[in-house]
Amino acid sequence: MRYGSQEDKRTAQAGDIGGHILLVDDELPVRDYLSTLFEKHNFPVIACCNAQEAMSYIQKKQVSLVLTDIIMPMGSGIELLEEINKTNSGIPVVMMTGHADAAVTIEALNKGAFGFLTKPFKQEDLMSMVKRGLEHHRLTESERNYMTKLENVVMRKTRELEDTAMTANRLSLELVHRLSAVAEFRDSYTAAHISRIGFYSRKIAETMNMYNDFVEAVTVASSLHDIGKIGIPDKILLKKTSLTDEEYDIIKEHTIIGSKILADSSHPTIQMASSIALNHHEQWDGSGYPRKLRGKEIPVEARIVKLADQYDALRSRRSYKPSLDHEEAYRIMMEGDNRTSSNHFDPEVLEVFSAIAPQFDEIFTSNPD
Repeated sequence: MRYGSQEDKRTAQAGDIGGHILLVDDELPVRDYLSTLFEKHNFPVIACCNAQEAMSYIQKKQVSLVLTDIIMPMGSGIELLEEINKTNSGIPVVMMTGHADAAVTIEALNKGAFGFLTKPFKQEDLMSMVKRGLEHHRLTESERNYMTKLENVVMRKTRELEDTAMTANRLSLELVHRLSAVAEFRDSYTAAHISRIGFYSRKIAETMNMYNDFVEAVTVASSLHDIGKIGIPDKILLKKTSLTDEEYDIIKEHTIIGSKILADSSHPTIQMASSIALNHHEQWDGSGYPRKLRGKEIPVEARIVKLADQYDALRSRRSYKPSLDHEEAYRIMMEGDNRTSSNHFDPEVLEVFSAIAPQFDEIFTSNPD
């Protein structure tokens, strides 16, 4: 297409609007005049005679601007404006009327009309309003497209960060499991024991209504409660007969060794694991080790693992003792025996254990040594 003057070029460029001008007027002469004028300026136009027909075009065609008469059969221009604002709020709507009424003008503007033209209108006023409306729509669409692209970028970056976080979390879990496996290789009795402690600890924490991050952390961190045993000599750790007092004192050092192995981490789960390693043999009545902490001086994660560890020890076979069934282990946990006392446990944790004890039995039987 060839153009003449610079004004013709600007008009033709303005006509590249990416959508149609929708003209709504019940008077055929008005529709014909405006359609011819817009086509002369290279603006694609759709002309219809009522609001109902206009809405059907908006649903089927890309519309960049609506010019509508106000008083029409089958729905007024005000009603059309309201409907467009509900479904296609980005389309500017210019109201046209042959009867200038301040109240109607104010109502239209209050309901979101882009502009107002009074018939008969001057061609330059009409074209100025049309061009401003089209430019407004172009800028609105440009902003909307930019925001859509930005949202897509944010969503993509968020997915990438989530994938990275998931990968890092899987790597962290794998490293924890591999590190806990070191203790398993040192002590043949602890292979399934380590997994069960995590399951018990999760059940207790969930029943205590701990927040989700704590539940996930204690499930993982508890698996490292005995990591310090890698620092205990084999002749003591693997001894088949009863330990002497001196040997038992050396065994107790696994709590301190484990804490030192896991100390000074910036990762919350490893920080919790260090706390558990150090404190899981402390007892509520202050008779535990290594620091003889009492009551709530003992971190809650260690109080949870303390009970889980004790239950599993009662159920497990050792060189110096047989395995006990669930009923006997439960009785000892609640009533005590010559080695275990209910005073060793946080009363709240013990109460939770009592409430969910059948689940402990299920965990033990489902995860045998």
